[in-house]
Formats: sequence, C-alpha cells, structure tokens
Amino acid sequence: MVLIGVAIVIVGFIIRMNPLLVVTIAGLVTGLIAQQSLYEIIEQFGQAFTTNRYMAVFIATLPVIGLLERFGLREQAENVVSKIKAATTGRIITAYFIIREAAAAVGLTSIGGHAQMVRPLVAPMAEGAAEAKYGKLPDDVRDKIRAHSAAADNIGVFFGEDVFVAIGAILLMKGFFDQNNIPSDPLKMALWAIPTAIAALIVHCIRLYLLDRSLQKQLGAGKNVPLEQGKEE
Repeated sequence: MVLIGVAIVIVGFIIRMNPLLVVTIAGLVTGLIAQQSLYEIIEQFGQAFTTNRYMAVFIATLPVIGLLERFGLREQAENVVSKIKAATTGRIITAYFIIREAAAAVGLTSIGGHAQMVRPLVAPMAEGAAEAKYGKLPDDVRDKIRAHSAAADNIGVFFGEDVFVAIGAILLMKGFFDQNNIPSDPLKMALWAIPTAIAALIVHCIRLYLLDRSLQKQLGAGKNVPLEQGKEE
C-alpha cells in the first residue's frame, strides 16, 4: 500500500495535472499510509528541499528560458547573426567553445549549459548563420548543427574544469589517491590538465572548421533558396 504514491504519480501525469501538485499529493498519501504524522511528512519535505536547494536554482531557470523563447529569443538570435557577414556556423560555435572552456578553467562552470545557453542562443545563432549563407536548411542539417552546439558545451566544460584546482573531479581524484596511499598534489593535477585542455581546444576548433567545409560542400552557395526569399514565400 505504501507504493500507492507511485500510482498517484503515474495517474497524475497521464491526466496532465500540475506535476508539483501531483508529487506533493503522492508524498502526503504515502506518508499517511505509512502512519506518519502530518508534522513528520512536512518536516521531510523541508529536509529534502534544503538538501537539494541548489537544484532549485536550476529548476527556476527553466520557466525563465521558456518565457524568453515564447517571446522570440531564438528568432532574435537568428536575426542578429544573419546580419553579420563574417559569421559562420563553425565560428559561432568555436567562439562559444572557447568561452565555455576558459570559464570552466577558472571555476565558472555555471556559465553556459544546454538549457540556459545552447538551446535558446548558441544553436539558433549557428543555424541563423547557416541560413543567411545557404537559405532554408534541411532538417538533417539543423540536427547536425544542434548536435555540434551541444557537443561544444560538453567538451568545453569537461576539459576546462579540470584546470581549476577546487573542482569536484580534482578533489575526487585526490580522495581516491589518498585512500590508496598514493601521494598526490591537486595543484599539479590541475597544471597537468592544461595541455589536455589546449589539445581539446585545438582538435575541436579543427572539427568546427571542417563543419563549415562540410556545410559548404553539402549545401553549396546559391543552391538553396535565399533566406529572405524563403520568408517571403
């Protein structure tokens, strides 16, 4: 009977009730069936919120990004980039990659992210640059550009964060070495991460340069309908 809370969650999602309300009701019902007092249930809610308070900040960004997209953030990003003649898909993603990796190297891993930057800004700007040059893009090309945009975020933060001595990955390695009686210095580990980060930067910049070449070869200048003409039609 304690598992009835799972059934409540499933039914609530099927009938598309407010997710927060569904989860709250499921928690209350589960606690009451488990013969807990209302005070104990509310106390557990508060403890869970306190434990995951940092996640609350991330969750709060999602409605904000949704509202910005609803009022034309993606379209404005595409329009701005389409007016810059020197902008290409590869160059835009490369610029974001450099910023993402450099910020992660100094501990600012929260700058960027798929939900906060890639979906609403980076990917639309990269697509806008391609549309300005080649016209309307096929769906497979759009997916390819979006995949490269997401990859730039992942690779940039992955190789950049290890340069920062107080990041979780460095501390995890330090703890592992200490448990196995292996001498280690977090500062030296961070310093040795610099060549790897530079190598990742060079390799990924080459990949993004080849992305521009691939788009040029696949689409070709003038083969598609120009962006302005496509909008008029």
